[in-house]
Amino acid sequence: MRSEYAAEVGESIMGRNVRRIEDPRFIRGHAMFLDDLAVEQTLHLRSVRSTVAHGIIRRIDVDSALKVPGVVAIYRGTDLDLKSIPPAAGVDMAAGRPLIAVDRVRFVGEIVAVILAETEEAAADAASCVWADIDPLPEVVTTAVAIADGAPLLYPELGTNVIKQEMSSVDPDLFAEADVVTRGSFFNQRVAPVPLEGNGAIAIPEADGSLTLWAGSQNIFHHRAVVARVLEVDPAGIRGRVPDMGGAFGAKSYAYPEQILVAVLAKRHGQSVKWVERRSENLVAMTHGRGQHHEVEIGATSEGVLVALRVHIEQDLGAYPIAGVAIPWWTCHMASGPYRIPRIETSYRAVVTNTMSIAGYRGAGRPEATSFLERSIDMLAVRIGIDPGELRRRNFFEVDDFPVLTATGAVYDSGNYEKAFDRALATAGYVDLRAEQHRRRTNKEHVQIGVGLSSYVAECAGEELDEWAAVDVMSDGTVLVRVGTSAHGQGHETVFAQIAAGCFKVPFTDVQVVFGDSERIASGLGTGGSRSLQVGG
Repeated sequence: MRSEYAAEVGESIMGRNVRRIEDPRFIRGHAMFLDDLAVEQTLHLRSVRSTVAHGIIRRIDVDSALKVPGVVAIYRGTDLDLKSIPPAAGVDMAAGRPLIAVDRVRFVGEIVAVILAETEEAAADAASCVWADIDPLPEVVTTAVAIADGAPLLYPELGTNVIKQEMSSVDPDLFAEADVVTRGSFFNQRVAPVPLEGNGAIAIPEADGSLTLWAGSQNIFHHRAVVARVLEVDPAGIRGRVPDMGGAFGAKSYAYPEQILVAVLAKRHGQSVKWVERRSENLVAMTHGRGQHHEVEIGATSEGVLVALRVHIEQDLGAYPIAGVAIPWWTCHMASGPYRIPRIETSYRAVVTNTMSIAGYRGAGRPEATSFLERSIDMLAVRIGIDPGELRRRNFFEVDDFPVLTATGAVYDSGNYEKAFDRALATAGYVDLRAEQHRRRTNKEHVQIGVGLSSYVAECAGEELDEWAAVDVMSDGTVLVRVGTSAHGQGHETVFAQIAAGCFKVPFTDVQVVFGDSERIASGLGTGGSRSLQVGG
């Protein structure tokens, strides 16, 4: 009997509306998330976190915690001689993140000790008994304070809180052809990703001396590489695996200290170690997103033709400069949006503060560009006295312009922005909404309405335009697809199965998709930057 999910053999199902292959196991409770994995004789890891944003560690008192029944061991930063998690490429290694703080804490939530216990409950009880004696230092929690003269330094050895900057020369004639120039100061606030499932990891030492590492990861090969570096072992001796994942949004691209510590301690104790993050931990210990301040100037002719844009970005990196270092570059790169702006001047500073680190989250840098640009367009429309929809329409790249090289060096291959925009306005009833808005304002009615517009274009996948994949046709006619991306709710199993089914002329339910297992997959750059279907597919 043909499955209700399948298409006829030989029938292309690309672009068809189908039921997702992975959904039944989630709906029926058969999915296996990290906390569902049953591993015998597992020790449980719990972190003790700093409640001080910036300070010098004087003493971590663990005497009372060691007396809690079920506690196996407690480790402070001075108890383990471990390599730090390296910062972003090109950043001084002095800014690497210690797995456990040794002499200084730099944000609320930083790990000052870890508990290893026979049960989660015992680990939690012991963590509450640890006392951290930390002398507070002056802290900086905004970029403005961090770059001010005499600001407290997170890394005194670096002599500055500015980790990276690209400061272009200012062209005094940038707006020479503009009849109208508007200026704005915008904050794209820090946000917490908050996936439904928090972080976690399980490390299992195997009889042959190898290690199996289960982790909620968007790129298990990255996690494996970082763990291997800290353990000083060949990555081939670590099998990285990804169970079902309850969301990620960019925040699980980073190898967190606990995901490394479970491997370190599993090796040390010869026993499996498990860590599952709780929500209260997640909000302070998972990387955050955005965190940009924009100073923007935009100019146009009196007819509404854009002529120039200048933007300066202050990027909050948080305490440890990781993936956030690259984000303002992407914001500058996409500053033109979908509009013909012949002259664009960009600059940025990436600055450390005593807060959780900024990393990838939902577009990372590109939505930030859209945010300041679209708000600036609206302000400009008011100054010129033109409908904001019409101002956008007059400045879209046209079909005949493609391929386009923007003033910031971005390449757009194709598009019909005006047609898509007009269809969106027609679908929303834009003309009628504006008329209703005008009527209410004229009559000074108590209930008013606002109409928001935004146009968005983004470069996907960045420079990572390769991905590993393999397809095996089995003896029974089914197809096995192995791919280096990682799924966490997007529907990868269904769409990759559709692609393979279209190629091999089989029902797509006869296609099995495997990801997130370094033993079955040779390599992979994972999921992130909107690259899975475009590159992995």
